[in-house]
Amino acid sequence: MKYLNVLREQLAALTEQRSAAIAEMEAVTDAAVAEERSALTAEEDAAFIEAREKVDSLDAEIEAVIQRVGELEGLEARRAVAATKPVETFHHQHRTPDADSVDVARMSPQEARDAALATIERKDEVGLRSDQLDHVERLVRANRADCRGDLISKRLLLTENEAYRSAWQKAVTQPVPSFTPDEARALEEFRAASIGTDTSGGFGVPVLIDPSIILTGQMSANPFRSISNVISITNDEWKGVSSAGVSWSFDTEAAEVSDDTATLAQPTIPAHMARGFIPYSIEVGADYPGFATEMSRLLAEGADELEAEMFATGTGTNQPTGIITALDANTNAEVSVTTAGTLGVVDIRALWSALPARARGNATWVMSEDINDDISAFGSTYGADSTVDLTAEVEALKSRPVVISSYFPDSTTATTAANWLAVGDFRKFYIVDRVGMSVELVPHLFGLTANRPTGQRGWFAYKRVGSDSVDDTAFRLLTNT
Repeated sequence: MKYLNVLREQLAALTEQRSAAIAEMEAVTDAAVAEERSALTAEEDAAFIEAREKVDSLDAEIEAVIQRVGELEGLEARRAVAATKPVETFHHQHRTPDADSVDVARMSPQEARDAALATIERKDEVGLRSDQLDHVERLVRANRADCRGDLISKRLLLTENEAYRSAWQKAVTQPVPSFTPDEARALEEFRAASIGTDTSGGFGVPVLIDPSIILTGQMSANPFRSISNVISITNDEWKGVSSAGVSWSFDTEAAEVSDDTATLAQPTIPAHMARGFIPYSIEVGADYPGFATEMSRLLAEGADELEAEMFATGTGTNQPTGIITALDANTNAEVSVTTAGTLGVVDIRALWSALPARARGNATWVMSEDINDDISAFGSTYGADSTVDLTAEVEALKSRPVVISSYFPDSTTATTAANWLAVGDFRKFYIVDRVGMSVELVPHLFGLTANRPTGQRGWFAYKRVGSDSVDDTAFRLLTNT
């Protein structure tokens, strides 16, 4: 079990780091003992606290890994026992061994999760990185109102088998596919289960190549996925609870406490349908090695590019709400430049000063390459506010990272209204992915001139995604007005 070995190696590394952190704590106290001091210096105290916090953090990670190792060792033991028993003939031969004893659609949530975890264990040869496998595992274990891990587990069980994968490849490459009995049964079962599908016409992408599932911030070229709060759901919208915080007060002795009730809001982010179309020649459509991997790459790249635009400037009408759109609608989140048509050092400092202190510690700057060049041109004038000087790309402002988005406006000398850059805590900008992408085959494409076939086919892919700010006050937007 390759993934189990990965977890064991991770556990050994974490244990080694913990031992090193404890050694740091002991080194601090040993120095005080050697000098016969009864108290630590301020520097020693800070070093001791930092090492202790590191130990606490590592303890939490170690506990989580130990739990996962135990669960996977249990699955391994159960499979070993099952392997010694006579194999019972079952009409669903294409399923994973863990699912053979029960119809997937009728599995209990726990049965589905156990079988899905076993499938993930056997699927580490598909080329997923350990962090991607971790992400899929977290989705399988999810148990929220808006994200049911048992549904994702069942989708995985129904699509991650040889019969469904070969049927899916035929369905999206051949106008009139000829399915084997096992392939036809696999497609019928997926359709009958209705796991995450919006219509009965599409063919669900197998889970472990499905971009809506395995596309994490680490593997995405979309800058927003790496800095925002990304949530996977199995329904059509995400509902949360937000608050500006609970107010506390000091009251006189034995007096009735004042009303410090927090004002709660329930932000809602709908998942809108994103569509992609990939035309290809009939010649290219012939079977070829690595089809699934290449298909996944094409789908992911197309979706990623569209989402990068929407997360910046999406209108919120039949598409995600972009961060610029959300902040531009809230005048309390806007800061105007001092001189219209001119970006100056004073504007960067004013924008940062306007950002609430609570948002600064986790703030990220987002801007276009052109704006970044303008700021780097400030050079030494900007002093300690930036980490680089002169013509180099600015990597941080006010010790906070700078992220480049090609969909943020370029700078201009015009005095017309424009939104130049944003800064804030992007943990308050939510990206909501509805799990499950589907693909359909358009068997023939026609030319626009005479409406005759062009010798091409097309893949029509669709998924659902949404985004929005859940707390505009955690951001500031620099506007040219």
